[in-house]
Amino acid sequence: MDQQDSQETKHDATARRHPMTWVPTLYFAEGLPNYLVGMMAGLMYKSMGVPNDQIARWTGLLTFAWVFKPLWSPLLEAAPSKKSMVLLFQLIGGAALLMLAASLHLPGYFLISIALLGVVALASATHDIAADGLYISSLTGHQRTIYAGWQGGFYNTAKFVAVGPLVILAGYLEVQMAPAQAWTIIFGVLGALMILLAAYHSWSLPTARNAVRTDNSLSGAFMTLKDVIVDFFKKPGIWMMILFIFLFRAGDAQVSTIAQLFLRDAREAGGLGLTTAETGALYGAVGTIAFIGGSVVGGYFAAWLGLRRAMLFLVLGMNLPNLAFYFLSAAMPTNFAVIGAAIVVENFGFGFGFVGVILFMMQVVSVGKYRTAHYAFGTGFMALGYSVFKTISGDIQVKIGYQHFFLWVLVSAIPVVVMSLWIVPKETGEQEVIVEDEVVQ
Repeated sequence: MDQQDSQETKHDATARRHPMTWVPTLYFAEGLPNYLVGMMAGLMYKSMGVPNDQIARWTGLLTFAWVFKPLWSPLLEAAPSKKSMVLLFQLIGGAALLMLAASLHLPGYFLISIALLGVVALASATHDIAADGLYISSLTGHQRTIYAGWQGGFYNTAKFVAVGPLVILAGYLEVQMAPAQAWTIIFGVLGALMILLAAYHSWSLPTARNAVRTDNSLSGAFMTLKDVIVDFFKKPGIWMMILFIFLFRAGDAQVSTIAQLFLRDAREAGGLGLTTAETGALYGAVGTIAFIGGSVVGGYFAAWLGLRRAMLFLVLGMNLPNLAFYFLSAAMPTNFAVIGAAIVVENFGFGFGFVGVILFMMQVVSVGKYRTAHYAFGTGFMALGYSVFKTISGDIQVKIGYQHFFLWVLVSAIPVVVMSLWIVPKETGEQEVIVEDEVVQ
């Protein structure tokens, strides 16, 4: 058997692997760095005495990696395969986490750790493109529908692991040793886990070669990207659609950043004084289960009413639970069950309402020639809104205090509530669109 035959046999073997051998672990690997940067890093910095405004500002800026990822996605098409890109960026992310763990003991740890988290964020955002493209390219349309539940379920399992057991462990370790030592262990575990996932995926992932396009050169990729962008901005009403997507998470972006800091802050500082372990138990276990439940209910609710009639309720469902945190900041309860109930309401509402923006991008924004590409652009504008409001949330909270901050969050949701009354066109449906050429995956 010559070398070419050997490579083809190997390719056929990976292509025949059952999707359950790689879909769950691929999306677990996709979700883990996202939640690590967005949620776990803030808890780590809080334990190490970093002020709220700096935590929100810097972790918010890190999320811009997911905003701009569609712009460099054509460059990945020049690689031999999507699998090679998935493995590369899992290894880069794992190595950066190991270096981050070591950096926490250095005198200038804050700036060094932020820079390394930036590497993790860029690697994760680029990994998202390759992983989603591999999923789309390796499965039929029917298979993609079948495994969508596993895809979303294991993405959110990463949240359970990141802000659940590992944060609880960090809280336990903080009692036994200095916070820097405790979090060194946690990030060391995470770095090793990402490298182990890459090793497993080197066996399990299908190859998904980039052989679809006749011109795989960089100039060809940029010409296609130009066509995708022009076509996107020619859509009727596109600027109002972008504004709606941008504002959709205005409340959630601020609450998701400050809520955990509020739970951790001392009562004399206006917080609830919970430990790291207690916060991890609430968000990682109870909160994740509530989020998944809300997502399932929201999907059935939108299917029952149709997106146009359901959108107002979805937007309200996403933002009204923020009243729970206004209640906590005003009542300052000490009962753990009451605090836990507020976390359940917040996460269930977020899961329920988030369905709205996903369906809006799928059924309204992405319809046309470049469906996958335009969906990716929609997620980019959504990430931009999230990043902007997350970045400024700490400065607002420091200036006006927790109670007024949570009231401000409710007010900031009013524009998107009003837009939800008319933003979905009457003719919106689930029609199948023939995709002639897709660049962003």
